[in-house]
Formats: sequence, C-alpha cells, structure tokens
Amino acid sequence: MTEPAVDPRTVTEAAALLRAGRLCAFPTETVYGLGADATDADAVLAIYETKGRPRFNPLIIHCADLAMAEALAEFSPLARRVASLWPGSLTLVLPAKKGNGLADVAMAGLDSVAIRVPDHALALELIAAVGRPLAAPSANPSGRLSPTTAEQVRQGFGGTVPVLDGGPCRAGVESTIIRVESERLVQLRAGAVARAEIERRLGLAVAVAEKSAAVAAPGMLASHYAPNAQMRLNAAPRDGEAYLAFGAAPDFDGVTRNLSPAADLHEAARNLFAMLHELDAAGVGVIAVAPIPEEGLGEAINDRLQRAAAPRD
Repeated sequence: MTEPAVDPRTVTEAAALLRAGRLCAFPTETVYGLGADATDADAVLAIYETKGRPRFNPLIIHCADLAMAEALAEFSPLARRVASLWPGSLTLVLPAKKGNGLADVAMAGLDSVAIRVPDHALALELIAAVGRPLAAPSANPSGRLSPTTAEQVRQGFGGTVPVLDGGPCRAGVESTIIRVESERLVQLRAGAVARAEIERRLGLAVAVAEKSAAVAAPGMLASHYAPNAQMRLNAAPRDGEAYLAFGAAPDFDGVTRNLSPAADLHEAARNLFAMLHELDAAGVGVIAVAPIPEEGLGEAINDRLQRAAAPRD
C-alpha cells in the first residue's frame, strides 16, 4: 500500500524533494504541474509512471528565466521575439541544444524541447531554489481533468503525491504552445493566451497546426482532459444529465454550473476545469455543455471540451 504523501510547507522543503529526485506538484498561473528535476531521468520517468502518461508524449520544461531556457534550446531571432512575452502562459517548441543536460525521456526522444517561463511567483521561486529546470505536466492522471487547486491534485492521486499549495490557479487552462519554424509561428495547442492576442502583441501571424499533425507537444492527443462522465457539446441538458452553462442559461432542475453568467471568456477559462471537477463529483453519467464562442480564449476552451468529449480507448 502506498504511503500518503507529506506536503511541503515551504518552497525550501519542496525544492529539497525535487533535488532529491522526488516528485512534487506545484502551482503555476495555468494549472498545477507535477514537477520533477528535468535533468534526472529516473525522476522524469516517475512522472510518466505516476500519471500513466504515454512515453511518446513530451513534457513542458519550466525555467526560472530566459537565461535558463537559453541553456536548453536554440533561440533564433524570431524565437527571442516570441520569448519577450515571458514570463507567461506561453510555451515555445524549439530545437534542443546538444548536450543541454535534459533527460532524453523528457523530450520523448524528439530533437525539440517544449519550454516556458511561468508567470507565477511561487513557481519561479521554486525553480530558482532547485537550480535546475523542472519537467511539469499537469498534475493529474493522464487524460483526466487538469487540477487548478492543490486539493484536486490530492484527490487525483489519492494523496500519494506531495503538493506545494499556492492557492487556485488564476488562468485555469494550460499554456498556449507555439512552434517556431524558421520564420513561421505555428500554434500546436490553444491555451491561456489567445492566438489573436499573441498576433496583436507581436505583430505577426500565427498559423494553426493540422489536427492530424504528429504529437510534437503536450495536449495534442485526440482524447484528453476528460471527466469520468461522458460529454455532449453544444447541447441543451436532458433529464438525468448535468449542465455546464455559458451566459444566459435555460431553467434546468439538474446539477448546473455556469462558466460565466456574463459570457466572459476569461472567466469561463478560469472556471472550466474546476466546474467540470464539480459536475463529475455529482456522479452523473453525462454532462451537457452549452455552445462556447470560438473567438479569443474560446478557441482554447473548445479545444479542451472537444478532447474531453472524444472517444476514449
């Protein structure tokens, strides 16, 4: 029987766990990450084993600053321009530097690395205290809902993973992933920074990867972010179902959560995983989901909902 984890009370305690090759979940502005020393192959393998994550699915490497990131990846002038948006909810997929010290399994055997500098004071303090980059996918069993609170991490892993509690995550969905291809930017995963916002801030166009593209970054699997309940999208609720509303909602006697009564996509993104956790906990077999506009952060919300509703193996 697995012993329950003892949660670190301070960054110093959490850093000691990570430096010793242990796992420790920690908060970012997007969701909680399941952290390990990205230079320690055994520690990184423990992430895959704990999550039940496919080994071909690479991990995002979290850095304390641009200097740490530059030691791991090749930054073209265009990549540096995009990295000017750091710290933030934006992951770059770049060519990996030879001899960068990262465990090969963290990159899933690819010659590229997914890397970001999070916009969360506690996460940055932790990475700096460890003194090494941290591999940190979302702190949940693979394919399940991402956690936005420490308690959701504890529930997901049955209390077996130590968690540094930093309160609720403010963005609520994972980072946007951009691959830099020569002079071209390609969005591999929609996320907490809207594609239109990236284009506006950089003055550059961002293409979207084909849905059939090979897995080159986290979050590209067809079925992902799934609750136990089945999902019906763009749907009104039926008797016996739960309902995830958005904006003005019809009268419904069943279990209901509203992502944003004011139809605010930022509020909806922040509430998405937390409310799916709550509806799933109600024990219903099906969750009906109201239509969500596709513009702005709606792209990321709909991406998560579509993967949650996809057929499961």
